[in-house]
Amino acid sequence: MNVSHASLRRALAMVAFAAALGAVTGCHKKEQPVSPASLPPTPAAAPTATLTADPTAIDLGQSVVLNWRSQNATVVTIDGIGEVPANGTQTVSPSSSTNFHLTAKGDGGTTEANVRVTVRVPTAPTAPADSGDMGSEAAFHQNVQDVFFDYDSYDLRPDAQSSAQTAATYLNAHSPIKIVIGGYCDERGSAEYNLALGENRANAAKTALVNAGVNASRIRVISYGKEKQFCTESNESCWQQNRRAQFSMDR
Repeated sequence: MNVSHASLRRALAMVAFAAALGAVTGCHKKEQPVSPASLPPTPAAAPTATLTADPTAIDLGQSVVLNWRSQNATVVTIDGIGEVPANGTQTVSPSSSTNFHLTAKGDGGTTEANVRVTVRVPTAPTAPADSGDMGSEAAFHQNVQDVFFDYDSYDLRPDAQSSAQTAATYLNAHSPIKIVIGGYCDERGSAEYNLALGENRANAAKTALVNAGVNASRIRVISYGKEKQFCTESNESCWQQNRRAQFSMDR
């Protein structure tokens, strides 16, 4: 059989190409897929937290609302309150200025938040300094004024309570002064009854002064009943003037 040289060369070239292709493809290994288990774990997100107060300044006895928000936290606590939900509000009434501190813990770590609430505490009034003298007669009567009562009563009315407080302030600032309180009544009723009522009125005024800080040893009481009248007309305006506890310096 006669085969041309050209055909033979083509056949050899094809065999050589096929052998080369097989050798090339045999050099590459097939890549294996990546297993998720072999990858490093994804780090947990760090927790976040905020803490606010409304309002941030109050007067003593008032309340404030705490408001907090957190993310990625498994445990949230507020000092003085304890463990709280991840998000929430709470009304508190601090007795003094307080720094509220929140801690949020999670798989990604710990974060903190703070808010300060200022509590305004009223300042007690400063007692007037004791002058150590008797003061003048005019100053005494200006500050230590008589107190008046309702009919058949020895209870101090609100206006009498206010007058007694003013009197006590002055007397506490002038410790050498001693006083006598006279109890008076209007003309109605028996002499015996009004003597007892006048004594009760004087003692009621004394009690108010003692409760306001005046030493009881500086006060003497006496009842005049209806025997000494400031006004002698038989009408309510006049009777009111006679129903009194009168303050005088005890010389």
